This record gives sequence, C-alpha cells and structure tokens, in this order.
Amino acid sequence: RELRWRTLAALRSSSKGQLSYRRHWLQDEDILEGCMSPLVLSPYSGWVLDRVVGQSAQEITPTRCSTPKEPTPLTSGSSSLEKVASGSHQGSSPPSSAEPSETKGDGDPGLLETDQEASQVVLPSKVTEVEGCIRMYEEMHRLKGKEGLRRRQEQQEQMVRAVSDLASEQLKRFDELKELKQHQEFQDLKEVMEKSSKEAQGQQEKLKEEHRHRAKELVSLVSLVSFPLLVLNLKLREAEQQRQRQEELERLRKEEGQERLRRLYSLQEEVLQLNQQIDPNYRHKDLPKIDLSAYSNRGNQICGLVSGLIRTTNERGFPAPADVAHAERALQEMRALVASMQQEIAAAVEVKRRDEEEESKKQKELLEKQKMKAQTPAPAQQSGGKQQKEGLQVKADESIMQWYQQLQDAAEQCVASFSEISNCKDNNEVKKIKTDLQKAATIPVSQISSRSGSQLREIFDKIDNLLSGKSVQTGGRTVSVTQHPQGLEFVHYKLAEKFVKQGGEEVAAHRDAAFTIAVVASGIWELHPRVGDLFLAHLHKKCPYSVPFYPAFKEGISVEEYRRMLGYDVEDSKVEEQDHFLKRMSGMICLYAAIIQVQWPHGNKQGKHPHGLNYGWRWLSQMLNMEPLADVTATLLFCFLEVCGNALLNLYKAQFWKMMVFIQEDYIPRIEAITSSGQMGSLTRLKQFLEECLQQKKIPAPKGALKPSFWKS
Repeated sequence: RELRWRTLAALRSSSKGQLSYRRHWLQDEDILEGCMSPLVLSPYSGWVLDRVVGQSAQEITPTRCSTPKEPTPLTSGSSSLEKVASGSHQGSSPPSSAEPSETKGDGDPGLLETDQEASQVVLPSKVTEVEGCIRMYEEMHRLKGKEGLRRRQEQQEQMVRAVSDLASEQLKRFDELKELKQHQEFQDLKEVMEKSSKEAQGQQEKLKEEHRHRAKELVSLVSLVSFPLLVLNLKLREAEQQRQRQEELERLRKEEGQERLRRLYSLQEEVLQLNQQIDPNYRHKDLPKIDLSAYSNRGNQICGLVSGLIRTTNERGFPAPADVAHAERALQEMRALVASMQQEIAAAVEVKRRDEEEESKKQKELLEKQKMKAQTPAPAQQSGGKQQKEGLQVKADESIMQWYQQLQDAAEQCVASFSEISNCKDNNEVKKIKTDLQKAATIPVSQISSRSGSQLREIFDKIDNLLSGKSVQTGGRTVSVTQHPQGLEFVHYKLAEKFVKQGGEEVAAHRDAAFTIAVVASGIWELHPRVGDLFLAHLHKKCPYSVPFYPAFKEGISVEEYRRMLGYDVEDSKVEEQDHFLKRMSGMICLYAAIIQVQWPHGNKQGKHPHGLNYGWRWLSQMLNMEPLADVTATLLFCFLEVCGNALLNLYKAQFWKMMVFIQEDYIPRIEAITSSGQMGSLTRLKQFLEECLQQKKIPAPKGALKPSFWKS
C-alpha cells in the first residue's frame, strides 16, 4: 500500500500531472474560437498574384528573408481580386499601415512610398504564393463551370424548343386529321340527306308530270276553243323547260364540286398518312449519323399547304379544278419526299452493313492472324516435369530449303517454256493441240486401278509412248508431243500435276490406290526424270509438309494467301475445313511414301531407284528435328509410318527401332504439349501404332501393296 502511495505522489509531481483539467470546458466558447473562425486570405495576395502573373517567365520563390528590389504598384485587376478576397471573409480587414493603397494616378509618389513600406513591413512568403495560386485555380474552374453551365443551358433550351416545335407540328397534324374526319362525316351525312331529298324530289316530279299531262289534255281541249290560250301555254312550257335546264346545270355543278371536295379530302388524308412515315425524331434509331429533319420540315410544310387549301375552299363553297390539281402536285411532292427519305435510309443501312461486314472481316482477319502466329512453330513447353530435348528447329535445314527452291525454279522455268501453248486463246489450232495433249497426259492417270496388272501395264506403256514422242490414241484422235515444239514440256508439267492431284483426291479417299499410282509414277520417273522433278515441285507446293517446310506468317500478306501457302484450298475467301485439309495432306504423303519404296517391275534394267528410301529416311529425320504442329504432325507421321514403316525397317533395321523409340519417348510428349482436347484423334492413333509395333517388334506390311501375283493377272 505504501508503494502505491509513492507511485501516485510521483505521478502527481510529474509534468503531465501538474496540468490543469476542466470538466466543463465545452461551456467556454473561447476554447474552439481559433478552430471555428473562417479562413482569411492575406491582404497581400493581390500583390503576390501580380508578381506571379507579371513575371511568369522568371522563376520567383519568395521567402521570409527576401525583399523585393522595386516596389510594384497594384493594378486595378489586383485591387479587384483583393476586394473579392476580402469581401468573401466577413469582418476581416488587414491593418491600415500595411494595406496597399489604390489610386488612379500612376506616378503618385505617395503610392510608391506606400508600396515600399508594404513590401518592407510584410514580406511575401511561400504560403501566400500558394494561397494566391489556389484562388486563381478556383476562379479559373469557377469560370469554366459557368461557361459549361451556360452551354448546357443553351443546349437544353434548344432541345426544349425542338421538342416544343415537334409537339406543335404533331398537334397541327392531329387537328388536321380530326378536322378531316369531321369533314368526311359531314360530307357523308350531306350525301345521305341529298339522296333522300332526290328521292322526294323524284316523287314530286312524278306528280308534276302527271299534273302537266292532265294540263296538256285540258289545254288541248281549250285550245280548240281559244287561240290565245294556246300561245300562253307554249310560253309557260318554254319557261318551265328553261327552269329545268338551270336546275339540272346547278345539280351537275354541285355534284362536280362535291366530287372535287371528296377528292381533295382523300388527297389530304393520303398526305397526312405519308407524313406519318417520316421519323418525327429526325434520327433513325439504328442510324445515328442520318438526319431527317429536312424531310420532316418539308413534310409539315406540305401538310400545312394542303390544309390551308381545303380551309380556303370550304369558305368559298366548292373547290375549283385548279385547287385539286394543286393538291395532287403536293401529294406527288410528298410521295417523292418519302421515297427520297427511304432511299437515303436504305443507302445509310447499306453503308452501315458494309461497314459492319468490313469490321467483321477485319476482326476475323485479325483473329486469323493471331491464330496463325499462335500456330507458328515455337519451342514446346515441358509437361509433367519431364526433361525433354531442347533446341528443335522451326524450319528445315538450309540444304533441304535450297533443294526445295531449285525444284520450284525448275517448275517455273517449265511453265515459261510452253507459254505459247498456255496463251493460245486466239489460235484455234494450238488450242486444239493443247486440249488433245492435256487429255492424253491426264486421262491414263485417271484410269489407273488395281483391277489387273495387264491393264496397268497398258496404261504405263501409253504414257511412256507419249513422252517418248510416239503417237497415241486419245478420244478417237491421234496425238503426239511432236505436233508442237513446246508439247513435250507441256505434257511433262501436266502429267506431274495429275499424279499429285490423284494423291490429294484418289489416294485420300482410297488408301489402297496409293501403290498402283505409285508404281506407274515411279516407273515414269525412272525413264523420264524430268517428270519426277516436276512431281516433287508440285507435291511441295500443294503439300509443304512433304519437304518438310512450315511457312511462317509474315506481315503484309493476307490470311487467304497464308492459308494457300500452308496447303489449304481457298475459293472465294472460303477456306476448306480442317478435316478435309488433313485428308488431302495424308493422301499426298501416302503417295510419296509409296513411290519411294516401289519400282516398275517390267523395265529393261532394274537400276537404282530415282528417289528411294534414303529420301524417306531424310524426311522422317527432318520432321523429328522440327517443332511439331498441332494435329498436322501427328496425322502425317502416322500415315507415313503406316505406309513406309515396314520398308524402312527392312532397310535400316536397328537404326529404325531407335527412331521409333525416340518418337514414343521424346517426340510424342512434345506433340501432346501443343495438342488441344479436340485434336487428340490423330495423336491417339499414332501412339497406338507405336505401342503395337514396339510390343510386337514388327511393323505390318502396308495395305494395298502389290504382290507378285498381281502382275500375272
């Protein structure tokens, strides 16, 4: 307890314990007076503003110790700012000894002395400068806000006037329609009354006619007695006939007037209906850029013109023919106005549609370009934490690319060599030779089938004879390449093109046909090497993966052109579907795989294959040295190994098994890393094929391979 008291005594004697605390401090108003007083702008803010604005080119940083070199008299602008500032703070006025004076004379020495005293007594500080800048900023934004408010008010007033005018015009049109309906109802009622009046008048005429008939009989009796009565009767009859003619003319005039009035009402009704077709909001909802205010204004003018015309005719009775003609011209103008408006809207809709199509096309091209860039071969990512081989190529070796370019150059030279045959539109004789040579080169290739070896030999001999300069029969006509100096080169080119086309069509649809076409192509290649080089050029152009070559997307080329470079068929900006594309590529790779392993068995000498399995080994090695492409690489590897795997195994033995193991363990994971879930079909087939071959330690013979017994058929 004694320790506690000592602690309390020590706290009481401390500096904080000696402070005085008041419980009722809130009742004292002077405590918060300093905090609640309004902010006061310094009386020298005007002087600071003049210094800042007048010397903006020089950087001035006044401090408490700095003294202005020369006194600066206050301008009327600074005095006004000071007045605005001092007026904004109620009851706050600066000391009179330090307040800058305001005089009209520029050269008053008393003013200079006052400024010198003010600048010496109270020196500007950084706080004062910042305060003045804040005031300037607030004033500037106040003026901007005022100007913006003024513009908004003007826009609002314009909008209100436009809405008021629109409502007024619509009210006028409503009154005109209402008045038109009343006139039409009155006219209908008047016609009913006139019809009943005519019926009564007709009965009255009948009675009059009977009375006249009896009067005639009586007059005829009396005339026998008195001649003067006869003359009087004739005069009365003439007067009655004249009265009847006048009544008939008046009746016809009224009928014509009523007909014109009805016509005028119908014209007004049609004009009002046409005016309703013009958008009253002046702007089409889907076309913000089109303005229809001119059409609406002219339509209202025409409606007012017709309404005034009808009002005038009602005052003077019936309308004249000129009034009807004037109304018809107004109707024609209204029809032309509506038609012109509809044409403008249609043109705007068409422009908008084209713009949307172009925008959609641009977006589609952009997406395609992004997709192309994404499909450009890049180093595959590691998956599953398994270490993979790094540094695969994204393009073929330089030697292979040079070989590819040499073949393309040779093909272009070949095309140039038969330019006369190609451009024979005006020469009927050359045109006929061209047609016969093309048929002689392509029809036998289309007839190749696995029906019998003897038929296949006949086809081969026919093609060989054509290329050797001998005459052959085609469509009942005798054809020979000697008919034209450029005929042989033309046949070389078309024959090679047809072989490649058969691979993309016939072999793609029926894999068994690969070997029958391949054996003929291989035999022709061996006897006529020019056809083989052109075949490779066509194959590489139609299927760049047979090089192998992956064209990279470059800036400046269109998406359609890049698709063609990749081997896709593009017609009218429509790219073929992916399944059809892969099927064509597979057919050409299968044909190539069959060609490199077969030779024509009936040659005079069995020499070295012009393009044998060593090229297949090179193609496979190059494919595995390049980064894979999603869906494409797996499809082509499976087709190639299925057709040519057995022949490569028989030639390369253990080396080929090493290649198969490498594909399974190292290359398949790379393909999996870039393959999406919708592209797993070809990869699954490749994996199953590799697993079965490695388990069974053998590769099955390809389907459709020609057996020795085939040549005896």
